[in-house]
Amino acid sequence: MMLLGDFPRVKLVKLPTPLQYAARLSEDLGIDLYFKRDDAMELAFGGNKIRKLEYLLGDALKKNCDTVITTGALCSNHARLTVAAARKIGLKPVLILRTTGPRKVKGNLLLDVLLEADVRIFDVEAEKIPEIMEKVARELEEEGRKPYIIPGGGACPIGALGYLNGSVELMHQLNELCVKPDYIVHSTGSGGTQTGLTLGMKALNSGVKVIGISCGGSRERISGRVKELADETSKMLGLPFTLQDEDIIVYDEYTFGGYGIVTGEVLEVMKKVAKMEGIILDPLYTAKAMIGLIDLVKKGIIEKGSTVIFIHTGGTPLVFQYEEDLWKYGLTVKWP
Repeated sequence: MMLLGDFPRVKLVKLPTPLQYAARLSEDLGIDLYFKRDDAMELAFGGNKIRKLEYLLGDALKKNCDTVITTGALCSNHARLTVAAARKIGLKPVLILRTTGPRKVKGNLLLDVLLEADVRIFDVEAEKIPEIMEKVARELEEEGRKPYIIPGGGACPIGALGYLNGSVELMHQLNELCVKPDYIVHSTGSGGTQTGLTLGMKALNSGVKVIGISCGGSRERISGRVKELADETSKMLGLPFTLQDEDIIVYDEYTFGGYGIVTGEVLEVMKKVAKMEGIILDPLYTAKAMIGLIDLVKKGIIEKGSTVIFIHTGGTPLVFQYEEDLWKYGLTVKWP
């Protein structure tokens, strides 16, 4: 069996990230709620993808690669952090972006340009992106470069190691506080974060239920991807177990029509958390995950009195990328 320490890793940020008790929200919801502040990482506005990139870029350096290719929507948090991380360690970043989201150079896309990524935009379906990345990789090889391809969201076995390690970090923090968690709630999409967290909690025999709130995909698609990734990751590590269907909990009732769609409900929960805790949620991922958490408490699926960890996966630049939607749904300023 391989250990996490057996895999190459680059240090991109200071860890652990803060674990913050949300006193006012806890009282309001009737639970003990903690925020795991992975948005507080110091690299390019932070976010959950950094944990994956520490292992993915470690693998890239081990293979003597000098270029990183990845993909996402125009507003991709993963793309922004991949570019920043690549620049930090001296690799050339190439982005293959799909025309999903506001077609304006602001938010994450503005930061991609500021970081001088090689940005290539395609108006194609997501299924065609892997073929495009392979083609770009071949072109770069012909130019004498050695590219390393990272799938969207860093969702692959190497990437899943980020939240296996994050699981150990989180449980250590909770042990120091003498807190036993019942649930971990987070936004799920490409499946890498949920795979790492769920495998980690199972490996630690924690008894914690990991709940993924979809940012856009169906329960079936995300659950299937998590199961596939878990099987591949378990095999890579030589673990004596993998995830069973009952371990993978995904709710897709809180997407409000799909990825990238912002509604009045999204704005209201962003305002609620900002006003009660001074924490900024983003409109595509963490706000929808918080809506799911609150509703699951109301329905009794998350029982009153439970201890719940909310993984704040980042996404701060999306507040500005989708600012027009937020103003449309009721933000106002009284000018003199």
